[in-house]
Amino acid sequence: MDSPHGAAVKAENFGLKGPRGWAFRGVGIDAAPGSLLAVVGPSGTGRTCLLLALTGRMKPSEGHAEVAGHPLPKRMAAVRRVAALGPVSGVNDLDQALTVAEQLREGALLQRRYEGPLRALLRPRGERRATTAARIDAALAAAGLDLDSLPKGPRTSVRDLDRLEAVRLSVAIALMGSPQLLALDDLDLKLSGAERADAWAMLRSIADAGTTVLAVCSQAPDGVQVLHTSPAEPEAKTAAKPTAEPARKPGTETAAKPAARTGTAPGAEPAAKPETKPARKDTAEHAAKDTGTAETKPAAESRADGEAQTEAKTPADTADDDTKGADDALAETGRA
Repeated sequence: MDSPHGAAVKAENFGLKGPRGWAFRGVGIDAAPGSLLAVVGPSGTGRTCLLLALTGRMKPSEGHAEVAGHPLPKRMAAVRRVAALGPVSGVNDLDQALTVAEQLREGALLQRRYEGPLRALLRPRGERRATTAARIDAALAAAGLDLDSLPKGPRTSVRDLDRLEAVRLSVAIALMGSPQLLALDDLDLKLSGAERADAWAMLRSIADAGTTVLAVCSQAPDGVQVLHTSPAEPEAKTAAKPTAEPARKPGTETAAKPAARTGTAPGAEPAAKPETKPARKDTAEHAAKDTGTAETKPAAESRADGEAQTEAKTPADTADDDTKGADDALAETGRA
């Protein structure tokens, strides 16, 4: 693999705004070719967005930057041709279903198809294979990945690699295109202290070979140019102004509504009383209707009076009635 010439990276008042506000803002960078640059900051401070913007994958919103002499955002396509991505979650993840050898061949094929010169496609097949094999070996050596040390060698599944081995494999695939800028995200994620030291040693050797390296991390070692990111300040919101009451014209006043009153003013007509219906009485007629043995009120009263009169008669009254009845009978007989 030919030793690439690193890209100088410069930025001033660099910022990117998304749907939810500023991802990062006011970033300034001045990195010489072959520099090892670390982007340090807590998660959620726009570290990955800054990495993608500097490699031509995201369009910035303000400020200006320059990578290998190509201004951003005017020449994003040119920046993409000279900048390669190492491991960036959600962007260029490794295929877990492939073996390491298959992943390397796929990376070399894609690099030759989309990033290599067109004249390379016109070379004989044997020459192309030899060139590809040499490119893969050089990239593996630069990334520090020894295929023979893997459990099944080149036939080891990608899913069986540990975190540091996966990082080395991604870096090797990125280096096949001889980039001037190499960018990595979350370099020290899930790495022990010794593994972090090995990862930074790998990046330092790549930078010493001439490639500018930009790595996002949570903590950078000594001797690395550090760029700190911090949460973007929220935009100032305009306070809602209170609604002002309309000015009254001179000589006009709004009459106040009278309060509810319970009494009647002197001289005023009394309010009409609500019509009330007499309460229904439970008479014998209604009760009789319910039982089916109803009697009219006059008949019931007559029978009650007759019974009362009968009960009120004394024995003397009964004898007088019998005598009067006998006299009437004799009188009728004499007339006959």
